[in-house]
Amino acid sequence: MWPTTDDTQRLLDDARSGEPSAVDRLLGEFREPLRQVIHLRLDPVLARRVDASDIVQDVLIEANQRLTEYLKNPAMPFHLWLRHLAQDRIIDTHRRHRQAQRRSIDKEQPIQRPAWADQSSVQLVAQLVDAEQTPASAAIHQELQRRLNDALAQLDEGDREVILMRHHEQLSNQDVAAALGLTEAAASMRYLRALRKLRAVLVPDSDSSGGRPA
Repeated sequence: MWPTTDDTQRLLDDARSGEPSAVDRLLGEFREPLRQVIHLRLDPVLARRVDASDIVQDVLIEANQRLTEYLKNPAMPFHLWLRHLAQDRIIDTHRRHRQAQRRSIDKEQPIQRPAWADQSSVQLVAQLVDAEQTPASAAIHQELQRRLNDALAQLDEGDREVILMRHHEQLSNQDVAAALGLTEAAASMRYLRALRKLRAVLVPDSDSSGGRPA
């Protein structure tokens, strides 16, 4: 999902050396990944009022303004820094629209949850539910996505977030640890614990200690 580390580092080096188009190219590489991260975390009711692309634009403007500061002290990988800026924007957007959202929800419909599951999640669900299952047909894909959305909705926010980070964003355990301010061992344990809880929801009668993805 995220651009490769080598490509990002080359663009960062070009930006640091003052290459005229480097900043635009650098930020452009992250526009779509940021849109996916933001879209995944916007409540659908709010998303009808606020386009994820508008929030992405705000994030990229802020990143452009603060890039010199980041280049002087890159305390975390660039994609995690952008992700942090995006999270702040998401929180601020929800806060600013909360009152209007509540009034609209009363008049329109109950809160809906985002569609967390995507094609990248299908293999995870298939493995948790049945390690021998291969989701070949569109109907099976759709059913697995529905089941994953239902199961994720039953997890607490922290467990859901670490699963989305690992499987939707395809972040490494090292990246998850850095993003959450944990040791790598603690991040790995949190992820495995979240998987056990997810499996317990997907397959209530199963032994949740088994069938974990590697």
